[in-house]
Amino acid sequence: MSWTLAELAKHVDAEIRGDADCIIDGVATLSSASSSKISFLANSKYRKFLSHCQAGAVLVTEADAAAVEGNALVVKDPYVAYAKIASFLFPAKTVVAGVHPTAWLDPRSHVHDSAQIGAHVFIDADVTIAENVEIGPGCVIQQGVTIGAGSRLVANVTLCHGVSIGHRVILHPGVVIGADGFGIANDNGRWINVPQLGSVEIGDDVEIGANTTIDRGAIENTVIGHGVKLDNQIQVGHNCRIGNNTVIAGCVGIAGSTLIGADCAIGGGAGLGGHLSIADGVQLTGMTMVTKSITEAGVYSSGIPAEPTKQWHKNVVRYRQMESLHQRVRELEQLLNNQD
Repeated sequence: MSWTLAELAKHVDAEIRGDADCIIDGVATLSSASSSKISFLANSKYRKFLSHCQAGAVLVTEADAAAVEGNALVVKDPYVAYAKIASFLFPAKTVVAGVHPTAWLDPRSHVHDSAQIGAHVFIDADVTIAENVEIGPGCVIQQGVTIGAGSRLVANVTLCHGVSIGHRVILHPGVVIGADGFGIANDNGRWINVPQLGSVEIGDDVEIGANTTIDRGAIENTVIGHGVKLDNQIQVGHNCRIGNNTVIAGCVGIAGSTLIGADCAIGGGAGLGGHLSIADGVQLTGMTMVTKSITEAGVYSSGIPAEPTKQWHKNVVRYRQMESLHQRVRELEQLLNNQD
């Protein structure tokens, strides 16, 4: 499907610089775009590609518009505008109602007639699936699960018993929601399981990446707020709560009973200890380790960036000497104070 630049500009509230009748039928990067594609500049380090860009149009801010030799759409945020245009050019496929012959639905389940149930899906008793839900191949939906309207389980998703999924939720392949949390108690040297009696609540407009796992609560529910976006291979421990519109990048580990506020952004590989509270509006850079609560919004970091091994070895030696160095400094301070 193709659209004129004028039609796309109206869709993203952009100012046109150039030919409003230019036809656009796809998207591409600045370095690879052809005359029928639209590209965007959201990072200054890619500005060097503008002079050779062959795109039919480029999404830019007002500050960069003069650097575009061809057509431009001037917007406040090029990346947001790109996301909207890409979705406009490539709309999501329509849900096709029906149940694949290899799927198994318990007769006590309640599946809306408009839902699409794929191959080899298992749906247990007392499951409720609302209108226009798509259940992809190989999904397992255990007893008592509810799935809100317009949600999509891509493939091989497991929803354990009693889990609640909101409206317009996207669960990518391999997601597991509602498995038992890591609840164990030491009984005279022998580890015994602690029953995990809570469940998981997922809000509306949530997206959860491939192979991410969210554990059920031990007593109360694990809760994921509205608009949360989770990347791939994230572990969310039992009884955690994640506030509305928080985004978390891949391979983050969140230990049990941690409370994360709204509008937070957590970089890839970060680790959060258990029973912590993270305030609204906190940003954690990649690989940050959090061992105590954060009470104020802001950007937080930890960890040591990579450096040549020889320098790293020297720094490790110095690190091990810090305690003795600290003690020597204290002794020198005391000596100077006594002389005064």
